[in-house]
Amino acid sequence: MTVQVLVEKKKLEKPPFEIHYLGDRALRNSAKRVARIDDEIRQLVREMLQTMYSADGIGLAAPQVAVNKQVIVIDCEPDNAATPPLVLINPIITKSSTQISPFQEGCLSIPGVYMDVTRPEEIEVSFKDENGRPRTLKATELLCRAIQHEIDHLQGVLFVDRVENKLALNEELTKHKFSPKAVKSVK
Repeated sequence: MTVQVLVEKKKLEKPPFEIHYLGDRALRNSAKRVARIDDEIRQLVREMLQTMYSADGIGLAAPQVAVNKQVIVIDCEPDNAATPPLVLINPIITKSSTQISPFQEGCLSIPGVYMDVTRPEEIEVSFKDENGRPRTLKATELLCRAIQHEIDHLQGVLFVDRVENKLALNEELTKHKFSPKAVKSVK
């Protein structure tokens, strides 16, 4: 049986979740694998989508709403009602291209801050969908970047941890009232 978790792509005055911001410990935990995909998980997905659309985002990982589970929602076309969002449960990147490129990223957990991050240009990811079916997806361009960005969240990594230009990053964070000390550099 296939269960759709579609929600209307619109802003809610009171979204179900509050998004946590840089500096919050909830963002630094490694998320736990989802053992059973059931109605509770599908409800979590629905509420994550409503929260993401309400914040004008294209991706949201459960740790950003202080839920310590490996659940991601992505919609690279939030203005297109015909395009269903992507739900990735327990995602694992199984292949990455050797071609890498920088591209500007932002994050709902660090509003207003946009910086270049270098990532692989192509990936293959395996995951379970909202019905518990195993899926594999090849991704490029914005979707590729969004998946990598959200999977980082599941490991307690934020895009600012990957920014190479520390001086510009510190200026941006300070300008938007975030502490540069909250960044944990990764290579």
